[in-house]
Amino acid sequence: MPFFLLASVVLPLVADGADPLRQVGWQLVAFGCALPPAALAALLFPLLRPLEVAAVRSLCGVPAERLAEGPAVSWAARRRTALWFVAHLLTGGIVSGMTLSAPPAAVVLLLLPFSDPLRHTALGWPDVFQGVLGPLAGLALLALVAGTSWGAGALLGRLAPALLGPTPADRLAAAERRAADLASRNRLARELHDAVGHALSAVTLQAGAARRVLDTDPEFARRALAAIEETTRDAVAELDTVLGLLREEDGSDPAAPAPTLDGLEALLGRTRAAGVPVEATVEATVEGPCAGLAPVVSREAYRIVQEGLSNALRHAGPVPVRLHLGVREGELQIRVENPVAGPAAGSASPAARPGGGRGLRGIAERARLLGGAAVAEERDGVWRLTARLPLAGTGAGQGTKEP
Repeated sequence: MPFFLLASVVLPLVADGADPLRQVGWQLVAFGCALPPAALAALLFPLLRPLEVAAVRSLCGVPAERLAEGPAVSWAARRRTALWFVAHLLTGGIVSGMTLSAPPAAVVLLLLPFSDPLRHTALGWPDVFQGVLGPLAGLALLALVAGTSWGAGALLGRLAPALLGPTPADRLAAAERRAADLASRNRLARELHDAVGHALSAVTLQAGAARRVLDTDPEFARRALAAIEETTRDAVAELDTVLGLLREEDGSDPAAPAPTLDGLEALLGRTRAAGVPVEATVEATVEGPCAGLAPVVSREAYRIVQEGLSNALRHAGPVPVRLHLGVREGELQIRVENPVAGPAAGSASPAARPGGGRGLRGIAERARLLGGAAVAEERDGVWRLTARLPLAGTGAGQGTKEP
């Protein structure tokens, strides 16, 4: 209506004798002249698309997944929105005009046989519609209005997905949002699995050992309980770190820094307290075993070592574990080996551990995100996990240190 009123004011100024307010012909001309400004408004105002999408969902019954979300940012989306807006106003104007004019005319036609004053008016209809022809014409006029309204709605419902649906840019943006959400969920799942899973595996072994010797070796049982206390305390700190990742996703700072290889000695100590003899060899850099490593490399390496030890605890039990960390050709190389006791450690088969295998997938994802690779396999009765993490330009020297 604002565009129509604007055209109705401008037309008399540019065309002599134009009277859109009284003459039907000029009203149609004004209606046609109102459509280009409406299209221009749709191009200039991106928020028009979500308004039209909401109307289509409510009035045309188009599923939400077939329509775009948010403002029309790209010019391609704005042009499609402008085409839709013109189609909407054109069909809406036609239906509105028929709805305003046709029902009164239909009522007159229906009453012609029963009203003598109507038959003597200057409408010109009494001579044309005699007898039952007038009511039949009135019913046909009402049916025309209803059919036009239904047809306009069906047409707009078909046009809506094509003109208001997501553009390739919208689909790409939605795919990127889904990928970022999945990556965030996978990151949280990896952190929970590695941090909490390792602690629970260690506590399980420590509690079992304490239970078996509670009557015969109380001193050992006390040491095991102390180790359980320390392990659970560390697990709570790890859990707080993982929850801090959620707060970091919301834009706030994490509650605590994620552990790095600086905490390797404590990790090995907790594993040994669970009854697992760990033989660890760390090739030192110039300033120490972890100096010169990028924080992200050190953090992911810690998690990979932690999951490798957890695999040994969960699947092989208290067997000797050999750990080796070294720098070779610009890569941090990690190797964890342990004898296989029963099913292969780390196996995802139902016999080994129903629903397992998430740890190995997490290790592979961590290595892949840094541009490296990880392989886990059983060979000659030994389960071997190897991972290579590029150092991204960090320097490292030579040497060996036994932690």
